[in-house]
Amino acid sequence: MSAPARPREDRGRRVLRALVAIAFVVLVFLLGIAFARTVDERPTSSGVATTERTLSPLPQSAPTRTVTVTVTSP
Repeated sequence: MSAPARPREDRGRRVLRALVAIAFVVLVFLLGIAFARTVDERPTSSGVATTERTLSPLPQSAPTRTVTVTVTSP
């Protein structure tokens, strides 16, 4: 009686599955590194924002009363 040929095919499939699994793990690892580098290199905001705007003066009316203050030195 001769040994069946299936164990050899199963061994080849196991090796192929192992290689695919290792390649998947390496791919996920490299994607994680790429993501971490992207997060580290993004610009960070300082939290301080400067806004510049020009204000036009409001119209003024003439004063209703004038007060004169006199100060004497001691």
